Amino acid sequence: MTNTKMRVWQLPAMGMEHLEKAERPIPAPGPHELLVKVAAVSLNYRDALVINGALLPVPPPMPFVPGSDMVGEVVAAGEATTRFTPGDRVLGNFWTQWLDGKPPAAMLQHGLSLGGPLPGMLAEYVLIHEDVAVAAPASLSDEEACTLPVAALTAWFALAEAVHARAGQTVVVQGTGGVSLFGLQFATALGARVIVTSRSDGKLSKAAGLGAWATINTSQTPDWASAVVELTEGEGADHILEMMGGDNLGQSVRAVAGGGNILQIGFMEDTEIRMPAIPLQLRRATLRGVSVGHRRAFEDMNRAIDRLGIKPVIDRVFSFAEIPEAFSRLQEGPFGKVVIRIA
Repeated sequence: MTNTKMRVWQLPAMGMEHLEKAERPIPAPGPHELLVKVAAVSLNYRDALVINGALLPVPPPMPFVPGSDMVGEVVAAGEATTRFTPGDRVLGNFWTQWLDGKPPAAMLQHGLSLGGPLPGMLAEYVLIHEDVAVAAPASLSDEEACTLPVAALTAWFALAEAVHARAGQTVVVQGTGGVSLFGLQFATALGARVIVTSRSDGKLSKAAGLGAWATINTSQTPDWASAVVELTEGEGADHILEMMGGDNLGQSVRAVAGGGNILQIGFMEDTEIRMPAIPLQLRRATLRGVSVGHRRAFEDMNRAIDRLGIKPVIDRVFSFAEIPEAFSRLQEGPFGKVVIRIA
């Protein structure tokens, strides 16, 4: 490697207004580490919350490189590594120590996650432990593959691990962001029929093009729960991806079927959630929190993506110099993922 310096976007202090370009030495991998040349990064709402100091209980050490998702090529490996070699194309597992089974206790303190509190991916090169690396799907481009670590795995874990969605069931997906569209694609691939909610007819039309069975414009139909019940002939939805939080959870409770599941994923409306207790009890429904997933599920998902031919939905691709513009687009409510091409 002839270059000794790399470009990064970093925070000398918390706040989007402090995000700046800088140069750093390219790091050398330790015995079990991989040096990855980053090809592309995708943004999550979580990244903006971390940057603005609204998510982590304790700020990470400064200067801090944000960003949770990346795909890249291994260019150097520590002498003790066994899982990957130079030339392999890899992704990073968001919860770095959650490999399978029960989550580690540190997750309860929001620890061990890439892009905060651990260093992030908005750099030309990153170091990750070999246990954190996951092989990227061969069927996806770099721009497509980089969208998977947070948004796709969250949707997959909710539908394929937490509740085992299957043919004949009905799934409600709220909104048309990254997690929601992956939820639409995965649920459809698993054989379920999907109802998508949004305030935009244009976005709902695009969702229908991706296979949505039905759509509900929540601006025109604020009582979307009643619409779901009507669409399902009084039964309600088997599974609901709750993306809004706040009072919206109350509608999810009214929309869920008997014995159904509400997967609490997002909090776009409010970080506090409120619901009526009696309808939840009468429906014998389950409310379950979902926060991305473990490495084994990530690997399962990637194999399924290759097998099923699923293509992530990308809203727009920005250059490495356009990071502030990319975050602005994220806040506008994109249809799908916002991506940054690094290499």
